[in-house]
Amino acid sequence: MSIEIRKVSKRFGEFQALREVDLDIASGELLALLGPSGCGKTTLLRIIAGLESADHGSILFSGEDATGVHVRERQVGFVFQHYALFRHMSVFENVAFGLRVKPRARRPSEAQIRDKVHELLQLVQLDWLADRYPAQLSGGQRQRIALARALAVEPKVLLLDEPFGALDAKVRKELRRWLRRLHDDLHVTSIFVTHDQEEALEVADRVVLMNQGRVEQVGTPQDVWEHPASPFVYGFLGDVNLFHGRANEGLTHLAGLAIDTPEHAGARDAQAFAYVRPHDLSVERYRPGAVGIVAELQRAIAIGPLVRLELLPRDAGAPGGHDPVIEAQMAAERFRELGLREGEIVVVSPRKARVFLKPEQGGAVAG
Repeated sequence: MSIEIRKVSKRFGEFQALREVDLDIASGELLALLGPSGCGKTTLLRIIAGLESADHGSILFSGEDATGVHVRERQVGFVFQHYALFRHMSVFENVAFGLRVKPRARRPSEAQIRDKVHELLQLVQLDWLADRYPAQLSGGQRQRIALARALAVEPKVLLLDEPFGALDAKVRKELRRWLRRLHDDLHVTSIFVTHDQEEALEVADRVVLMNQGRVEQVGTPQDVWEHPASPFVYGFLGDVNLFHGRANEGLTHLAGLAIDTPEHAGARDAQAFAYVRPHDLSVERYRPGAVGIVAELQRAIAIGPLVRLELLPRDAGAPGGHDPVIEAQMAAERFRELGLREGEIVVVSPRKARVFLKPEQGGAVAG
Protein backbone atom coordinates (compact mmCIF):
# COMPACT_ATOMS: atom_id res chain seq x y z
CA MET A 1 0.00 0.00 0.00
CA SER A 2 1.38 3.42 -0.95
CA ILE A 3 0.82 6.42 1.34
CA GLU A 4 0.53 10.07 0.37
CA ILE A 5 0.71 12.76 3.06
CA ARG A 6 -0.47 16.16 1.90
CA LYS A 7 -0.06 19.46 3.81
CA VAL A 8 -0.57 17.82 7.21
CA SER A 9 -0.45 20.21 10.18
CA LYS A 10 -1.09 19.56 13.86
CA ARG A 11 -1.04 21.82 16.92
CA PHE A 12 -1.26 20.90 20.60
CA GLY A 13 -2.21 24.11 22.39
CA GLU A 14 0.60 26.57 21.72
CA PHE A 15 2.92 23.87 20.37
CA GLN A 16 3.02 23.40 16.59
CA ALA A 17 3.87 19.71 16.21
CA LEU A 18 3.60 19.49 12.39
CA ARG A 19 3.82 22.22 9.76
CA GLU A 20 2.36 21.37 6.33
CA VAL A 21 4.15 18.05 5.93
CA ASP A 22 4.22 16.53 2.43
CA LEU A 23 5.54 13.01 1.98
CA ASP A 24 5.15 10.07 -0.43
CA ILE A 25 5.79 6.52 0.77
CA ALA A 26 6.04 3.76 -1.83
CA SER A 27 4.27 0.43 -1.49
CA GLY A 28 6.52 -2.13 0.23
CA GLU A 29 9.01 0.51 1.41
CA LEU A 30 10.71 0.55 4.81
CA LEU A 31 10.88 4.23 5.78
CA ALA A 32 12.49 5.80 8.86
CA LEU A 33 11.22 9.01 10.46
CA LEU A 34 14.34 10.41 12.12
CA GLY A 35 14.85 13.47 14.27
CA PRO A 36 15.28 14.84 17.80
CA SER A 37 12.62 14.70 20.51
CA GLY A 38 9.73 17.04 19.76
CA CYS A 39 10.36 17.19 15.99
CA GLY A 40 6.92 15.74 15.16
CA LYS A 41 7.86 12.23 14.01
CA THR A 42 5.64 10.32 16.47
CA THR A 43 2.73 12.72 15.88
CA LEU A 44 2.99 12.07 12.14
CA LEU A 45 3.08 8.30 12.74
CA ARG A 46 -0.04 8.49 14.94
CA ILE A 47 -1.89 10.55 12.32
CA ILE A 48 -1.05 7.93 9.67
CA ALA A 49 -2.39 5.25 12.05
CA GLY A 50 -5.58 7.20 12.78
CA LEU A 51 -4.73 7.50 16.50
CA GLU A 52 -4.55 11.31 16.08
CA SER A 53 -6.38 13.57 13.65
CA ALA A 54 -4.67 16.31 11.67
CA ASP A 55 -5.85 19.93 12.00
CA HIS A 56 -5.28 20.38 8.27
CA GLY A 57 -4.22 18.20 5.37
CA SER A 58 -5.00 14.69 4.19
CA ILE A 59 -3.71 11.10 4.22
CA LEU A 60 -4.23 8.89 1.16
CA PHE A 61 -3.80 5.10 1.17
CA SER A 62 -3.19 3.82 -2.37
CA GLY A 63 -4.83 6.95 -3.78
CA GLU A 64 -7.94 6.79 -1.56
CA ASP A 65 -8.53 9.48 1.06
CA ALA A 66 -8.18 7.85 4.50
CA THR A 67 -8.21 11.10 6.51
CA GLY A 68 -11.60 10.41 8.08
CA VAL A 69 -11.32 6.60 8.19
CA HIS A 70 -11.44 5.09 11.70
CA VAL A 71 -8.26 3.44 12.99
CA ARG A 72 -9.98 0.02 12.96
CA GLU A 73 -10.68 0.31 9.25
CA ARG A 74 -7.21 1.46 8.16
CA GLN A 75 -5.64 -2.02 8.21
CA VAL A 76 -2.66 -0.72 10.12
CA GLY A 77 -0.46 -2.69 12.53
CA PHE A 78 1.16 -0.68 15.34
CA VAL A 79 4.17 -1.64 17.49
CA PHE A 80 4.93 0.57 20.49
CA GLN A 81 8.22 1.14 22.30
CA HIS A 82 7.08 -0.53 25.51
CA TYR A 83 5.72 -3.76 24.02
CA ALA A 84 2.08 -3.22 25.20
CA LEU A 85 1.58 -6.97 25.60
CA PHE A 86 -1.25 -8.25 27.75
CA ARG A 87 0.48 -9.54 30.89
CA HIS A 88 -2.34 -11.94 31.84
CA MET A 89 -2.24 -13.66 28.43
CA SER A 90 0.22 -16.23 27.15
CA VAL A 91 2.39 -15.48 24.13
CA PHE A 92 0.00 -17.52 21.98
CA GLU A 93 -3.07 -15.59 23.20
CA ASN A 94 -1.31 -12.23 22.76
CA VAL A 95 -0.62 -12.98 19.10
CA ALA A 96 -4.13 -14.41 18.60
CA PHE A 97 -5.85 -11.39 20.19
CA GLY A 98 -6.31 -9.33 17.01
CA LEU A 99 -7.80 -12.32 15.20
CA ARG A 100 -10.20 -13.18 18.03
CA VAL A 101 -11.69 -9.67 18.22
CA LYS A 102 -12.49 -9.42 14.51
CA PRO A 103 -16.22 -9.10 13.66
CA ARG A 104 -17.84 -12.53 13.60
CA ALA A 105 -18.30 -12.48 9.83
CA ARG A 106 -14.54 -11.99 9.29
CA ARG A 107 -13.22 -13.95 12.26
CA PRO A 108 -11.15 -17.04 11.37
CA SER A 109 -12.02 -20.41 12.85
CA GLU A 110 -10.12 -21.68 15.90
CA ALA A 111 -8.11 -24.01 13.69
CA GLN A 112 -7.19 -21.15 11.36
CA ILE A 113 -6.23 -18.95 14.32
CA ARG A 114 -4.03 -21.71 15.75
CA ASP A 115 -2.26 -22.25 12.43
CA LYS A 116 -1.80 -18.51 11.86
CA VAL A 117 -0.35 -17.89 15.32
CA HIS A 118 2.13 -20.76 15.02
CA GLU A 119 3.13 -19.52 11.57
CA LEU A 120 3.82 -16.03 12.96
CA LEU A 121 5.72 -17.34 15.98
CA GLN A 122 7.91 -19.34 13.60
CA LEU A 123 8.40 -16.19 11.51
CA VAL A 124 9.73 -14.27 14.55
CA GLN A 125 11.66 -17.41 15.62
CA LEU A 126 9.86 -17.76 18.97
CA ASP A 127 7.41 -20.63 18.40
CA TRP A 128 8.98 -22.47 21.35
CA LEU A 129 7.68 -19.75 23.72
CA ALA A 130 3.97 -20.05 22.86
CA ASP A 131 2.93 -21.06 26.40
CA ARG A 132 5.06 -18.49 28.25
CA TYR A 133 3.82 -15.18 29.67
CA PRO A 134 5.33 -11.72 28.92
CA ALA A 135 6.98 -11.52 32.36
CA GLN A 136 8.99 -14.65 31.48
CA LEU A 137 10.46 -13.12 28.31
CA SER A 138 13.46 -10.88 27.68
CA GLY A 139 12.89 -7.39 26.29
CA GLY A 140 13.96 -8.43 22.80
CA GLN A 141 11.62 -11.45 22.86
CA ARG A 142 8.70 -9.27 24.00
CA GLN A 143 9.25 -6.86 21.14
CA ARG A 144 9.29 -9.67 18.60
CA ILE A 145 6.03 -11.00 20.05
CA ALA A 146 4.54 -7.49 19.80
CA LEU A 147 5.55 -7.45 16.14
CA ALA A 148 4.00 -10.90 15.55
CA ARG A 149 0.77 -9.65 17.14
CA ALA A 150 0.75 -6.60 14.85
CA LEU A 151 1.28 -8.83 11.80
CA ALA A 152 -1.47 -11.27 12.79
CA VAL A 153 -4.23 -9.09 11.31
CA GLU A 154 -2.32 -8.93 7.99
CA PRO A 155 -1.94 -5.14 7.98
CA LYS A 156 -1.40 -3.22 4.76
CA VAL A 157 0.86 -0.83 6.72
CA LEU A 158 3.13 -1.56 9.69
CA LEU A 159 3.97 1.37 12.00
CA LEU A 160 6.68 1.13 14.66
CA ASP A 161 7.24 3.85 17.27
CA GLU A 162 10.81 3.66 18.67
CA PRO A 163 10.43 -0.14 18.58
CA PHE A 164 13.82 -0.87 20.14
CA GLY A 165 14.17 2.24 22.32
CA ALA A 166 13.76 0.40 25.63
CA LEU A 167 16.42 -2.22 24.86
CA ASP A 168 20.17 -2.29 25.49
CA ALA A 169 22.59 -1.54 22.66
CA LYS A 170 23.53 -5.15 21.81
CA VAL A 171 19.90 -6.33 21.63
CA ARG A 172 18.94 -3.23 19.59
CA LYS A 173 21.59 -4.07 17.02
CA GLU A 174 20.45 -7.69 16.73
CA LEU A 175 16.78 -6.72 16.43
CA ARG A 176 17.26 -4.06 13.76
CA ARG A 177 19.14 -6.54 11.57
CA TRP A 178 16.34 -9.02 12.17
CA LEU A 179 13.69 -6.40 11.31
CA ARG A 180 15.45 -5.63 8.02
CA ARG A 181 15.51 -9.33 7.09
CA LEU A 182 11.86 -9.76 8.12
CA HIS A 183 10.81 -6.79 5.99
CA ASP A 184 12.69 -8.17 2.98
CA ASP A 185 10.65 -11.37 3.36
CA LEU A 186 7.24 -9.72 3.88
CA HIS A 187 7.42 -6.45 1.86
CA VAL A 188 4.77 -4.77 4.03
CA THR A 189 4.86 -0.98 3.75
CA SER A 190 6.56 -0.06 7.03
CA ILE A 191 7.33 3.21 8.80
CA PHE A 192 9.40 3.36 11.96
CA VAL A 193 10.20 6.28 14.23
CA THR A 194 13.65 6.65 15.75
CA HIS A 195 16.00 9.30 17.12
CA ASP A 196 18.98 6.96 16.55
CA GLN A 197 20.67 7.89 13.28
CA GLU A 198 22.68 4.67 13.11
CA GLU A 199 19.45 2.67 13.39
CA ALA A 200 17.77 4.66 10.61
CA LEU A 201 20.77 4.53 8.27
CA GLU A 202 21.28 0.79 8.78
CA VAL A 203 17.67 -0.40 8.46
CA ALA A 204 15.66 1.93 6.20
CA ASP A 205 15.25 2.10 2.43
CA ARG A 206 14.78 5.86 2.80
CA VAL A 207 15.19 8.28 5.69
CA VAL A 208 13.01 11.30 6.46
CA LEU A 209 14.86 13.88 8.57
CA MET A 210 12.42 15.98 10.63
CA ASN A 211 13.02 19.15 12.62
CA GLN A 212 10.53 21.43 14.38
CA GLY A 213 7.52 19.89 12.65
CA ARG A 214 8.97 20.08 9.14
CA VAL A 215 10.65 17.66 6.76
CA GLU A 216 14.26 18.78 6.30
CA GLN A 217 15.36 16.09 3.85
CA VAL A 218 14.21 12.80 2.34
CA GLY A 219 16.61 10.36 0.72
CA THR A 220 18.38 7.03 0.84
CA PRO A 221 20.71 6.52 3.82
CA GLN A 222 23.70 7.15 1.53
CA ASP A 223 22.12 10.33 0.09
CA VAL A 224 21.38 11.98 3.42
CA TRP A 225 24.78 11.03 4.84
CA GLU A 226 26.86 12.15 1.85
CA HIS A 227 24.72 15.10 0.70
CA PRO A 228 23.08 16.76 3.72
CA ALA A 229 20.58 19.40 2.57
CA SER A 230 20.98 21.74 5.56
CA PRO A 231 23.19 22.50 8.56
CA PHE A 232 20.63 20.72 10.77
CA VAL A 233 20.94 17.47 8.79
CA TYR A 234 24.73 17.66 8.78
CA GLY A 235 24.86 18.27 12.52
CA PHE A 236 22.29 15.61 13.39
CA LEU A 237 23.85 12.76 11.40
CA GLY A 238 26.94 11.77 13.35
CA ASP A 239 29.71 13.78 14.99
CA VAL A 240 30.77 16.96 13.26
CA ASN A 241 33.10 19.92 13.80
CA LEU A 242 31.79 23.42 13.08
CA PHE A 243 34.10 26.16 11.76
CA HIS A 244 33.05 29.78 11.18
CA GLY A 245 34.51 31.84 8.37
CA ARG A 246 33.89 34.12 5.38
CA ALA A 247 33.14 33.12 1.81
CA ASN A 248 34.42 35.34 -0.96
CA GLU A 249 34.47 34.68 -4.72
CA GLY A 250 34.84 30.91 -4.51
CA LEU A 251 37.14 30.71 -1.51
CA THR A 252 36.08 30.20 2.10
CA HIS A 253 38.51 31.49 4.72
CA LEU A 254 38.34 29.89 8.15
CA ALA A 255 40.77 29.69 11.05
CA GLY A 256 43.82 30.51 8.92
CA LEU A 257 42.82 28.23 6.07
CA ALA A 258 41.37 28.89 2.62
CA ILE A 259 39.34 26.14 0.99
CA ASP A 260 37.92 26.05 -2.52
CA THR A 261 34.14 26.47 -2.63
CA PRO A 262 33.36 27.16 -6.30
CA GLU A 263 29.64 26.70 -5.64
CA HIS A 264 29.84 29.98 -3.69
CA ALA A 265 31.65 31.89 -6.44
CA GLY A 266 29.01 34.63 -6.24
CA ALA A 267 29.50 35.25 -2.50
CA ARG A 268 31.09 38.53 -1.45
CA ASP A 269 32.55 38.42 2.06
CA ALA A 270 29.53 36.39 3.25
CA GLN A 271 29.36 34.73 6.64
CA ALA A 272 29.91 30.98 6.19
CA PHE A 273 29.79 27.81 8.25
CA ALA A 274 31.98 24.82 7.42
CA TYR A 275 31.10 21.36 8.73
CA VAL A 276 33.81 18.72 8.87
CA ARG A 277 33.38 15.17 10.12
CA PRO A 278 36.14 13.87 12.44
CA HIS A 279 37.38 11.30 9.89
CA ASP A 280 37.72 14.08 7.27
CA LEU A 281 40.36 15.95 9.30
CA SER A 282 44.06 15.48 8.60
CA VAL A 283 46.29 15.60 11.71
CA GLU A 284 50.08 15.87 11.49
CA ARG A 285 52.85 16.71 13.96
CA TYR A 286 53.43 20.49 13.91
CA ARG A 287 56.38 21.87 11.97
CA PRO A 288 57.20 25.57 11.44
CA GLY A 289 55.48 26.91 8.34
CA ALA A 290 52.77 24.22 8.35
CA VAL A 291 49.41 25.44 7.04
CA GLY A 292 46.38 24.61 9.15
CA ILE A 293 44.95 24.98 12.63
CA VAL A 294 47.60 24.64 15.31
CA ALA A 295 46.32 22.64 18.27
CA GLU A 296 47.39 20.65 21.31
CA LEU A 297 46.54 16.96 21.44
CA GLN A 298 44.70 16.72 24.74
CA ARG A 299 43.39 13.16 24.60
CA ALA A 300 43.80 10.13 22.36
CA ILE A 301 41.16 7.44 22.90
CA ALA A 302 41.72 4.09 21.18
CA ILE A 303 38.49 2.33 20.16
CA GLY A 304 39.39 -0.89 18.38
CA PRO A 305 40.90 -0.08 14.96
CA LEU A 306 40.30 3.68 15.38
CA VAL A 307 41.70 6.44 17.58
CA ARG A 308 39.60 9.45 18.52
CA LEU A 309 41.57 12.64 19.13
CA GLU A 310 40.47 15.63 21.19
CA LEU A 311 42.37 18.73 20.08
CA LEU A 312 42.52 22.12 21.78
CA PRO A 313 43.28 24.88 19.22
CA ARG A 314 45.98 27.36 20.18
CA ASP A 315 43.58 30.21 19.36
CA ALA A 316 40.77 28.68 21.46
CA GLY A 317 40.25 31.95 23.29
CA ALA A 318 39.59 33.90 20.08
CA PRO A 319 35.98 34.93 19.40
CA GLY A 320 34.19 32.78 16.78
CA GLY A 321 36.46 30.65 14.65
CA HIS A 322 35.47 27.08 15.52
CA ASP A 323 34.28 24.74 18.25
CA PRO A 324 36.35 25.05 21.45
CA VAL A 325 37.51 21.42 21.10
CA ILE A 326 38.08 19.81 17.70
CA GLU A 327 37.42 16.09 17.34
CA ALA A 328 39.42 14.09 14.82
CA GLN A 329 39.59 10.40 14.01
CA MET A 330 42.24 8.24 12.39
CA ALA A 331 43.21 4.62 11.97
CA ALA A 332 45.05 3.22 14.98
CA GLU A 333 47.86 2.06 12.65
CA ARG A 334 48.35 5.62 11.35
CA PHE A 335 48.34 6.98 14.91
CA ARG A 336 51.11 4.55 15.86
CA GLU A 337 53.12 5.54 12.76
CA LEU A 338 52.95 9.22 13.76
CA GLY A 339 53.98 8.38 17.32
CA LEU A 340 51.90 11.21 18.74
CA ARG A 341 51.64 11.75 22.51
CA GLU A 342 49.12 13.69 24.55
CA GLY A 343 50.36 17.25 25.08
CA GLU A 344 52.09 17.45 21.68
CA ILE A 345 51.38 20.24 19.19
CA VAL A 346 49.78 19.21 15.90
CA VAL A 347 48.41 20.91 12.81
CA VAL A 348 44.88 20.13 11.65
CA SER A 349 43.36 20.68 8.20
CA PRO A 350 40.14 19.46 6.54
CA ARG A 351 40.38 16.99 3.66
CA LYS A 352 36.68 17.51 2.97
CA ALA A 353 34.31 20.22 4.22
CA ARG A 354 30.70 21.18 3.60
CA VAL A 355 30.14 24.93 3.53
CA PHE A 356 26.82 26.70 4.07
CA LEU A 357 26.25 30.43 3.80
CA LYS A 358 24.33 32.27 6.48
CA PRO A 359 20.68 32.18 5.19
CA GLU A 360 20.12 35.92 4.91
CA GLN A 361 23.30 36.17 2.85
CA GLY A 362 22.49 33.79 0.05
CA GLY A 363 20.68 30.84 1.62
CA ALA A 364 21.89 27.57 3.13
CA VAL A 365 23.66 26.40 0.01
CA ALA A 366 25.98 23.44 0.55
CA GLY A 367 29.46 22.99 -0.73
